[in-house]
Amino acid sequence: MIGLAAMYVIRLPGDGIKPTPKEERAIMWSSIGEGIGLFLASNIVINLHRPELLLPSMALVVGLHFLPIAFAAGFHPFYVLGAALIVAATAGFVMGAPMGGEVSGLMAAGAVWLASGIAIRRDWLAKRKTPV
Repeated sequence: MIGLAAMYVIRLPGDGIKPTPKEERAIMWSSIGEGIGLFLASNIVINLHRPELLLPSMALVVGLHFLPIAFAAGFHPFYVLGAALIVAATAGFVMGAPMGGEVSGLMAAGAVWLASGIAIRRDWLAKRKTPV
C-alpha cells in the first residue's frame, strides 16, 4: 500500500518537498554512515554468533542515521522517528532472544511504515499547494 501511494504521489505534477543543499549533504553522509554501520553491525553480530542481536542492531543504526538529518533539516519528526527506532533497538537488546529480535523488528518496521505514510502525505499536500 505504501509503495502504491508513493508511486501515485511521485507521478503527480508539482515539485513537492525539495531538500536544501545542506539537507541533501546530511542525507547523503548519513546514508553512507548507515550503510557502513549496517555492514559492521551485521558482521559483528554474525561473527559473535549472536544472530538474535541482528534486528536490534539494525534498528539502532537506522535510528541513529535519522538524527543528523533531523538536525540539518530542522525537521522534528525525524528526531521522533530516530528515537522510536532507538527505543525499539533497546527493547530488543533488553528482552533478549528469541523475543527481543522479533519485538525490535516489529517495532522498527511499524515506526518506519508510519513515517513513510506520513512522508507520502506530506509530499502529496505540498504538491497540491504547488500551482500547475
